[in-house]
Amino acid sequence: TLWPPKCPMLFMWAYNDVQQGGQEESNRIVHITPWHMNPAQDAVATQVSNAVHVGIQRRTTRREDNEELFSLQEPQVREDILRMIMQYLQDEGYNSSVMTLQDEANIKMAEQAQKTILVKKMRKLILEGDWGEVEKLCAKNPFKHSNAFLYAVYKQVYLELLERQEYQKAFTYLTKRLKPLEARVRESRGEAEGTGTTADEFRDLCYLLTCRTVQDAPSFKNWDGSKGTSREQLVEQFQAILDADRLGTVSASPVAAALPRVPPHRLVTLMRQAVAYQIEFAPYHPKVVPRLTTLLRDYSCLVLPNALKGTFSGHRKNVKSLIFVGQDGDYLASGSSDNTVRIWDVDNVTSVAVSPGHNGRIWDLASAKSGRFLASAAGDGTVSIWDLQDLCNKPRGAEQQKGPAGPVYEDGVGMVDRRGGPVPDEATLPRVCSINAHEGDAYGVAFHPGQTHIASAGYDKAARLWDARTGRAVKSFVGHTSSVSTIIFNPHGNMVISGGKDCTVKFWDIRSGLCVRTLASHLGEVTCVNMDTSGGLLLSSSKDNSNRLWDLRVSRPIKRFKGHQNTSKNFIRSYFGPSQSLIIGGSEDGFVYIWDIETANILQRLGGHHGVVYSAVWNPTRAQVATCSHDGTVKTWWYDTSKPVYVDGTDPAD
Repeated sequence: TLWPPKCPMLFMWAYNDVQQGGQEESNRIVHITPWHMNPAQDAVATQVSNAVHVGIQRRTTRREDNEELFSLQEPQVREDILRMIMQYLQDEGYNSSVMTLQDEANIKMAEQAQKTILVKKMRKLILEGDWGEVEKLCAKNPFKHSNAFLYAVYKQVYLELLERQEYQKAFTYLTKRLKPLEARVRESRGEAEGTGTTADEFRDLCYLLTCRTVQDAPSFKNWDGSKGTSREQLVEQFQAILDADRLGTVSASPVAAALPRVPPHRLVTLMRQAVAYQIEFAPYHPKVVPRLTTLLRDYSCLVLPNALKGTFSGHRKNVKSLIFVGQDGDYLASGSSDNTVRIWDVDNVTSVAVSPGHNGRIWDLASAKSGRFLASAAGDGTVSIWDLQDLCNKPRGAEQQKGPAGPVYEDGVGMVDRRGGPVPDEATLPRVCSINAHEGDAYGVAFHPGQTHIASAGYDKAARLWDARTGRAVKSFVGHTSSVSTIIFNPHGNMVISGGKDCTVKFWDIRSGLCVRTLASHLGEVTCVNMDTSGGLLLSSSKDNSNRLWDLRVSRPIKRFKGHQNTSKNFIRSYFGPSQSLIIGGSEDGFVYIWDIETANILQRLGGHHGVVYSAVWNPTRAQVATCSHDGTVKTWWYDTSKPVYVDGTDPAD
């Protein structure tokens, strides 16, 4: 049988009897040779065969963006970066650019040094209670625009006047200084007039004129007087408001002779170390040292999943959505038509937590980049946010692997309850908040890159932006003429992208809420949108039996990926896969499809599910694909180096 369509590939078993010295070897060497393999497929096979699996390596430092290593606000670090850039430019012969950068850096460093002096002086004056000098200093840069800090200073002076029973002076301070600033501070905090903590506090300040002691007012019951810690607390507040730690001690001359010498080619050396680190901690190592052509993406071996890794059972109905939790992907989250969200330990292939349950099926899930929070969108019109901190802090691996008690059975891949319920070791996910997001089903949810906001999409033809900390509605995006089925943010976080049953993809400006672009080439409902890490390419899935790749510079589709089935009422999703050079997606025929992004040819078709495959997501840290299906299971897939690169997908046991 020729498979797949437009990409015929016949696997022929060639049993070669090896003759040596006239004696037949007892071992038979079995070759699987792709027949009619085109040059693109041959190139992919060559790259994939270069990968050697070494497993997931645990890191002492969990993430590369960990600010505990160093902060970009540290003056010395910023200065070192500038000097390395200037050294590189000089090595490359960009001398004019070096001089321009050096001049600008000198000016900024001099300003920084002046700010440091003022900060130290301000701290000293506050602790000494020299409020006249403090007020004069507040009129200078960099403090003159900080209304919140000036308000805090006036409040401290007012309280100390009351403490000394100088009521006339205190009344003057209240009316001439505090009252004019109260409105500005309240406005900067986004509080309505007469409401919020600022208004409550100001009412207590007025009330204090009739009290015997400062502590009689609820807002100041812990104020311990001028001889206590109140001034130290004001210094801490000053540092927080002005971010004084950014102004640390810094040399006024960035290129002074006394500074440490920059080692030769330091910037290039650090980049090579970074690439070596990426290779070392990847689950697959290259057999041959790679030669990189770009530094804009993290290096990873190109792998093509060809084997089943694990099956996760526990949901009582079909599984509509799933996502790897955080960037490391140690856990998977899945949402089901049984109205629950489950968290799975990927290594142990076990369910470790379950949600209390929505009142409708779970259509979509989103994970914060840190892995701390998970959001779910459900058929009851709500979006829930779940706290995973306790779960993620638990020991993993052998320490966690304990046999559960109760009515369970071993299915070869994980422990599940015979009745489909949680096993005794499962935790209950704590819900942070539940948002009544939409009238009708909530179909989509996404976390903002800053992790402080979420976006949702729903049956009511609207997309909305929410404050994830308070559950408050921030913005509505209205313009689709039918239900909005999917939603994401762009990597920069300034745009919301939504796809709907009106066959369009819309781009919304997050500040104004206006639609700034519409893509309308699909002939069916849009079921999923996904963006590459650069923000230049968009992948959309539709019920016209196609996934399309869009070049956003020209707003037109440049590739169309076909061969799968996506025409029914299901939400079939596709995403960028390994090295962002492959596309992975589900299909109504029960297979997982993998396409080559350059040729749009099908490279792999993975069989193992017994029903519609709704989604397939890739985790680069683990180099694994996770899929969910109408059969109620979640599966993970990997590249098994002991198997052929290409499989035909007809025998999942293989």
